[in-house]
Amino acid sequence: MNTLKGVKIGFALSGSYCTYNKVIPEIEKLVNEGADVFPIMSQNAFTTDTRFGTAKEHIEKIEKITGKKIIKTIVEAEPLGPKNIIDILVIAPCTGNTLAKLANAITDTAVLMSAKTLLRNKKPVVLAIATNDGLGMNMRNIGLLMNIKNIYFVPMGQDNYKDKPNSLMADMNLILESVQKALKGEQIQPVIINLNE
Repeated sequence: MNTLKGVKIGFALSGSYCTYNKVIPEIEKLVNEGADVFPIMSQNAFTTDTRFGTAKEHIEKIEKITGKKIIKTIVEAEPLGPKNIIDILVIAPCTGNTLAKLANAITDTAVLMSAKTLLRNKKPVVLAIATNDGLGMNMRNIGLLMNIKNIYFVPMGQDNYKDKPNSLMADMNLILESVQKALKGEQIQPVIINLNE
């Protein structure tokens, strides 16, 4: 379809490793729509092996899909905004830790530097959250970020309200549509959805 032809997208992954099997296919969707995708990972995401796969496996998949080396340091991420390298940033998964730091202007990973450098140029940042405390300690940060200009959210809901009542998860299948809307300055609606249907 090439709805994103010519659009340069930064796609940043933080450490919710259990969501990578849902997130990585979404990178491929963006590429298939014609986007030029620049992969970014936090240091933890870039180096940690888990039961959901090794760092090496994730890196190889992402670099194969995008055709680019992963941006993994603050120094590598800093020019993304000032040099107009990317038009929009997606953080998926956006962990509670990354969410809290972004809300409090802490910039200590490549992912957070990417967000800071885009926001300074008034460019859109799309958050696809995956956090066990979205309705707990992080709820105030979500509310704060929802009121920040140029920050957009992928629709989210409670992914396991019985066992993890405070947990919120974005519907990763809606990343593409969220990006398309954010490029027009629009927040996809509804933001709060039922993931259990």
